[in-house]
Amino acid sequence: MQQENQEKFIKLRNQFPTFTYNHYQFQIIENKIDMQFDFCLGDETHFQPKMSLSLGRHAVKEMKKEDIEGLIFHIGMIELISYWKVSCAPIVHIRPRTLTTAQQQWWKKLYWKGLGEFFYQNSITTSMDEFLQFHFDAGVPSTNNFHYQKITDTQSTIVPIGGGKDSVVTLEHLRKKQKIIPFIINPRGATLACARIAGFPEKDDIVILQREISPVLLSLNQQGYLNGHTPFSAMLAFYTLLVSYATNTRNIALSNESSANEPTIPGTDINHQYSKSLEFEEDFRQYVHDYMNDCSHYFSYLRPYRELDIAQFFSQYPDYFPVFKSCNVGSKSDIWCCHCPKCLFAYIILSPFIDDTTLISIFGEDLLDKASLEEYFDELSGIAENKPFECVGTIDEVNKALGMIAERKKEKYLIKHWLVAKKIR
Repeated sequence: MQQENQEKFIKLRNQFPTFTYNHYQFQIIENKIDMQFDFCLGDETHFQPKMSLSLGRHAVKEMKKEDIEGLIFHIGMIELISYWKVSCAPIVHIRPRTLTTAQQQWWKKLYWKGLGEFFYQNSITTSMDEFLQFHFDAGVPSTNNFHYQKITDTQSTIVPIGGGKDSVVTLEHLRKKQKIIPFIINPRGATLACARIAGFPEKDDIVILQREISPVLLSLNQQGYLNGHTPFSAMLAFYTLLVSYATNTRNIALSNESSANEPTIPGTDINHQYSKSLEFEEDFRQYVHDYMNDCSHYFSYLRPYRELDIAQFFSQYPDYFPVFKSCNVGSKSDIWCCHCPKCLFAYIILSPFIDDTTLISIFGEDLLDKASLEEYFDELSGIAENKPFECVGTIDEVNKALGMIAERKKEKYLIKHWLVAKKIR
């Protein structure tokens, strides 16, 4: 299989040597910004995803197109990665603007590290020097021509809401200190419910991005083109800059914790959540400082905390227990699937702080007594070689939580398994 995937990678790169970022367009209609991008694979396959940012009551009185054009261009730069990956074309042709050599290196690093899981899962062997090069049209303006208005209002904070425990903790901590502008991408039950409990009951209270995936991409995925994980949080970062300008709000508070820095594959820098790491956060701030007039301040409020700390904080907000969801598998149905490593991790990390009866009511069953989850249990606790490719805590944090649980739940199936495995090791 590894040889087959490598051959597919080489074949697609030969078949489609160039991926083109043709253009972007946008319009401002009252409190909404509509965007469309045009990407091209070869000469015939066009991707034209559309996005719409609704600002609700948070829109500033006047938005100027010249002040957001650079932000839109950069959103295209991060959106294109979802489409480029179907063939991994060796040349990415950027037609609207040129990038300096330093900017090109910045983007190559983001693409390379942000696609670490993609390359690993697809058994692709390449290098950072070889996997892509940027080309530009002669005579087009550079990104230095964009105008970025520096935002100075620090009395409010933008908080993206993902529907899980992390953004709840950030919301609850910060709303006691500042005005909050909640931001949701493609709202679903959990995200809207968490916003409502935090004091934002109406959609007009929330900045909402409706983000569309091109149906052409979905068709190519079904046909067997290359597919896999892309750096979603990096995409979120660039959209938050647009929200920052459109709402005149300088501070952007993410909810990425310290465990996001741990590689998924031991002995490598392959990280499922690279764009949630401190390394990316610092790189992104530097990029905004150097090339975007330091227009906004992007940071993670939870960076100093461990998953155990955050779970303990979250346990103090029972109003959210019935509605929060962290399961990617069940996100479309707004459920905990109870069959994936993300569900098991959430159950483990919350168990030291929330009683059994309440946890079972949240998840629908006792995940510590579910033998079918043993494989994920081994991965989370470090018994297996690799961690799951999910946004989960560190192995040390999981084992700390398991040790706390074992003191009072030694009869549970997975706890007994863990205790035996730890003695063997």
